[in-house]
Amino acid sequence: MKRLLSILSAFSLLLLGSTTSLAEQVESGDAAPDFELIDQDGQLHSIEDYRGKWVALYFYPKDDTPGCTTEACEFRDNIFAFKNLDCQILGVSLDDAESHKEFSEKHGLPFPLLADTEGTTADAYGVKKRMLGFAYAKRQTFLIDPEGNIARHYVDVDPDTHSQELLADLEALQNH
Repeated sequence: MKRLLSILSAFSLLLLGSTTSLAEQVESGDAAPDFELIDQDGQLHSIEDYRGKWVALYFYPKDDTPGCTTEACEFRDNIFAFKNLDCQILGVSLDDAESHKEFSEKHGLPFPLLADTEGTTADAYGVKKRMLGFAYAKRQTFLIDPEGNIARHYVDVDPDTHSQELLADLEALQNH
């Protein structure tokens, strides 16, 4: 019995150990790592394309899952408030452009969803996770200022309220 418990304990550690992040996260004040990714329409995007604007770069695990759908629809519902604050929303996951297209069309998402199929951008931002051999992006957001620096890093994101939290912080930063 003791041997069985020891084996189960070792297996649990193996599983827990396999959920670690693959790279260090970038933090507030750091320069935002650049990327070149295509969106759901095949258009190429780079962080440099948005120099001079605010960018809400939000990473999420998987298209059309409950939390990810809630978060995307909250951004959709507040898109005019973000536009009024000159802020571009960019969603990123490890799903491909075709999956993003279906997700975007199904929910009427008026912003680019970037396909990070190799996980290089998620890795550069330190949000790539691996669990049992499956890689995905953690649900985190980086608010990037017009100079290309990370103004805020949101680690504990609540899909129901994140859009409003981001808008409030964006207004405060712009009025500072």
